[in-house]
Amino acid sequence: MNDPLITGQRLNALGQPIGLALADCTPRPVPPRTPMVGRVCTVEPLADTHADALYEAFQDDVEDRIWTYLPNGPYHDRAAFRDWVSKARKRDDPLMHAIVVDGQAIGHASYLRITPASATIEIGFINLSPRLQRTVAATEFQYLMMARAFDELGYRRYEWKCDALNAPSRRAAERLGFTYEGTFRQATHYKGRNRDTAWYSILDCEWPKLKTRFENWLSRDNFDAAGTQIKPLKTA
Repeated sequence: MNDPLITGQRLNALGQPIGLALADCTPRPVPPRTPMVGRVCTVEPLADTHADALYEAFQDDVEDRIWTYLPNGPYHDRAAFRDWVSKARKRDDPLMHAIVVDGQAIGHASYLRITPASATIEIGFINLSPRLQRTVAATEFQYLMMARAFDELGYRRYEWKCDALNAPSRRAAERLGFTYEGTFRQATHYKGRNRDTAWYSILDCEWPKLKTRFENWLSRDNFDAAGTQIKPLKTA
């Protein structure tokens, strides 16, 4: 078998290929409900106090483009959005977080499909308001959530899944260093339509190199006086 996505193999006493032995098979901790603090943003467990700022930031998208590939929304009623936040913040999976810049929540993301026994975890429910898109914070929050999963909690696999037709999400996954693994056809449906799901992942063995790349990119030295990046993330 010559599958480039197989992470390694050995032969057992019967001459059959089997997976590599693991030094640690203990379940990983679930993510704590504590903030992740970066240079330009903080990722905080979602709270009712984030609702109004998030609602106002999301209203900047007058075409509702940010809601197309999410299972909920759009919201044009503050009370309805507050109700969604109130319910979402209480769930353990997805474990929702607000992305806070200069004291204001302007986006959200979550850990989900948290599986401590197999040491796998996914990032999803990402919704970035126009104020957050294409900013340093939009990359830093991703780094902070990866660092918690790999460095703090010791997960082996970090997943990204999206509607296969969501080209911006797929480009983001590739920019951030995820590996495309395939598309699950008719994986689910939402908002009355079919969804084929594209799967991506980062493995713990890949994280050290990616971590260095993120930290080089996020360094103040990588931005000129106008705040423009000097090196892109892929070459940082």
